[in-house]
Amino acid sequence: MLRKFKSLTPETIAQGVGELTSGDQDLARIVDQFGYPPNWQCEPGFIGLIETILGQQVSVACAKTIFKRLTSIVVPLTPENLLTYDDQKLQTAGLSRQKISYCRALAQAVTSGKLDLDRLALEDEATIRTALKQIKGIGDWTVDTYLLMSLQRPDVFPKGDLGLIIGYQKLLGLATRPTPKELEKIAEKWRPWRAIATRLLWHYYLNSPTKI
Repeated sequence: MLRKFKSLTPETIAQGVGELTSGDQDLARIVDQFGYPPNWQCEPGFIGLIETILGQQVSVACAKTIFKRLTSIVVPLTPENLLTYDDQKLQTAGLSRQKISYCRALAQAVTSGKLDLDRLALEDEATIRTALKQIKGIGDWTVDTYLLMSLQRPDVFPKGDLGLIIGYQKLLGLATRPTPKELEKIAEKWRPWRAIATRLLWHYYLNSPTKI
């Protein structure tokens, strides 16, 4: 049976920040210095996944620019509509050939009925991960980011995210970056609020003047 999984709200974010900072002095320093983190969000469904795909291996600013251009060209941004545009037109938005192929693969999966994103959003994280990773171009980082930003799940941890890794390195003053596996092990102490810990570390990464 499908059931609706809990999503983050202002109330649960406040609760999570409180619990995390009471048990972790390093995370508490982030709030002391910079306040609460923003609750970064993307739309759920096709649009949110497209935005997440565009964010692969590029800066946040670059991804936002490309996404804005794409939504001004493909109006409205639906799977059916995207498939009517040729590669040359999509490239004018700044999409690489590789990203175009990923976006097309997602659009084709949705229009063919292979992927029902509304129904999938009601599933557990393991089921969502398995279904999405069958689509060309969607790996763990994309799934984690979609779960965290679009579906607002409270305990997602994108261990391979570079901003997260550098944020933790800067916060602890480490000489070398922790590996994704090392950071995942460290993050066990932040359950069941790892998505909020992620936002705190992103917040620190974006605001701390210290460069590594």
